Amino acid sequence: MPALSPSQIQLFRHNGFLRLPSVLPDERVEELKNAIWQDINNEVEPVVRNADGQVVRISNAIDRAPIFYQVATHDLVLDPLESLLGPNIELIKNRHNHATLRTKTEKEGGLHRDVKQWSRTIFTIIFYLEETNLENGCTRIVPGTHHLPGTGGSLYDMAWANELNDQILPVPMPKGGMLVIDSMLVHGPGKNTTPDTRMSMTMGYHSVDEINDVPNPKRVVVRGDGIYNGNDQNY
Repeated sequence: MPALSPSQIQLFRHNGFLRLPSVLPDERVEELKNAIWQDINNEVEPVVRNADGQVVRISNAIDRAPIFYQVATHDLVLDPLESLLGPNIELIKNRHNHATLRTKTEKEGGLHRDVKQWSRTIFTIIFYLEETNLENGCTRIVPGTHHLPGTGGSLYDMAWANELNDQILPVPMPKGGMLVIDSMLVHGPGKNTTPDTRMSMTMGYHSVDEINDVPNPKRVVVRGDGIYNGNDQNY
């Protein structure tokens, strides 16, 4: 697909989120859902369980079935990301990299950020594998909060956040839809009040750090090159 337009890029920079213009093909979504259900039903570690002991998250997704990596690096994902991150993009293995199953028993997720500081922000993509709406707990965001100060404490510890509760915006998404957010944006999942599941996958991306000359096994270059441009090589 083509790169994002200047208007789409500006909207993302201003608001901190953007619905990507395309959706994943149905066959990809179904293949991914089948792989997630298989690992949930077989309780393939590492996993996260709810209070009832049910597996509700599988971690380390891109080292599982090939479909996880294939979807995370699909052109429908990387083409628009290149407009935001530049030509050299890394997929992060130690932040997000999971698939989540939200059920009726899960409480509403707390508002939070995914990182603490602007200098360490990443771009998060949430892949919606089932339609999300107000009833089954669509993602909630507070637009523009990625411009507000960072935090040194918990990702949930933002003293000013309560002042913005009346600014929360629900973001319904179609099956196969993808939402990219600046990870400094305050956001969180809503409560699923239906008897059905709400399944999603979440991945984090970063521009290649061109002044880091130490390979990081927790990051995988998925577009472009792992360049190094430190000026020490020119001394």
